[in-house]
Amino acid sequence: MRLGLAHRYYPRSLLRLLAIGFAVVAAPLVLALVNAALSVQELAKQSESTIDQAAQAARGSRLLMEQALSMERIVRQYVILDDSGLLVDYMKIRANFKVTTSELSLLPLDEAQLAALNRTIDWEQALFEQLGKPLGTTTERAGLVQGYVTLSEMAKTVLNESNLLIDREVNRVRVSAADTQRELYMQLYAALLLGLLIAALFAFLIARPIGQLDRAIRQLGAAEFSAPVRVQGPGDLEYLGAQLEWLRQRLVTLEEQKVRFLRHVSHELKTPLTALREGAELLADGTAGALSAQQREIVTILKANGVQLQRLIEDLLDYQRTVAAIGQLEREPLDVADVARAVADAHKLAAASRSIKLEVSAYPTPAFADQAKLRTLLDNLVSNAVKHSPEGGTVTIGVSQSDGAACVDVIDRGPGIAHENREKVFEWFFRGARAPGERIQGSGLGLAITQELVRAHEGTIELVDASAGTHFRVRLPISEGAA
Repeated sequence: MRLGLAHRYYPRSLLRLLAIGFAVVAAPLVLALVNAALSVQELAKQSESTIDQAAQAARGSRLLMEQALSMERIVRQYVILDDSGLLVDYMKIRANFKVTTSELSLLPLDEAQLAALNRTIDWEQALFEQLGKPLGTTTERAGLVQGYVTLSEMAKTVLNESNLLIDREVNRVRVSAADTQRELYMQLYAALLLGLLIAALFAFLIARPIGQLDRAIRQLGAAEFSAPVRVQGPGDLEYLGAQLEWLRQRLVTLEEQKVRFLRHVSHELKTPLTALREGAELLADGTAGALSAQQREIVTILKANGVQLQRLIEDLLDYQRTVAAIGQLEREPLDVADVARAVADAHKLAAASRSIKLEVSAYPTPAFADQAKLRTLLDNLVSNAVKHSPEGGTVTIGVSQSDGAACVDVIDRGPGIAHENREKVFEWFFRGARAPGERIQGSGLGLAITQELVRAHEGTIELVDASAGTHFRVRLPISEGAA
């Protein structure tokens, strides 16, 4: 079911997933840019329209005021001269005045400007009706002139309102521009946030199968074949996961074949080897008759090589059992210092036989580890140190807590490890120089097993540079409960 969902939501290839991710991440930014361009274009149109209307209102208001002043001037002349010919000029200017007021009324004026314009139109109409009557007394004539003076002032009020309108429109455009800018910023931030979220989502979708492949490869490299390899992602990565699963199954099969082979070979070799060793013992004891010096030397060689072969067979079996049990840790809170002292006590006799002094400097150091496997890895280190120390030498075992880790140092005063062999000492079946007085060389498994046991505890082991002898340092993590 999960694989079916993975197939449904993932494209067939990683390249296509990357392309889709890029397109989806870029989409909010592109939309934000397009919206910004449209908003700026709309703002420009609005500003242009607003400014054009304000300019028309200003021009019309100025023209209206000029026409009102012209009519006032003609009326003044008419009142004084009583020349009916002046009314012809007045009618022409009044016609233009009507056109101007009509044009102004069509503009989107605000309430104050529209009210001022209507008052001006109504006032002019009333004056025109009064002008059409015969001229009366001087007072009536003066009232008529005063009416046109008021008309000019009304026209001036319309002009002032137009100027205020321009200021208001400019301010409105400024506010609209600020609002548009703020809105664009918010859209940009939202687009960036959405882009980051989408990028994080696609990063997860891309990193998830790659991480699964990485973990699978690391498991195979660490010889952990129990967990099947499952990769959910694009088709090509799932194909790689399927290939790794095939490789895991093949490695499991080969590992089982190797185990069966080692068991079979070890079992088949033990029977004739036992007969050879017993025969050599019988010859050495003189059961078949007295031996010459040369024959005794040959029998001694047979016994020594029989013992070496027996040890190699046992080492092979121990290696197989140890490898199978390395990952099966039974951790418990313990004191590394107690384990180190127990290991030192176990090697006292071997050290005393060669006059080697064991020095233990162990401070209480809590840890959460498998006691049996911890003892095995320390036993391997101390055994090697005793074996490679010269007679009368000293082996130092130090246990302390450093940088949140349990630190164990095992130091000997032997010949040390050659520089060209320092990178090989932890390899399986690597055997260095023979220890002093060693008749049968080791199998080369001790340090390799020690390293695997340290790694199983999520620790590290290193070969520390030393002026003389060999210095191994093991660092094991300290759990919170143990600390």
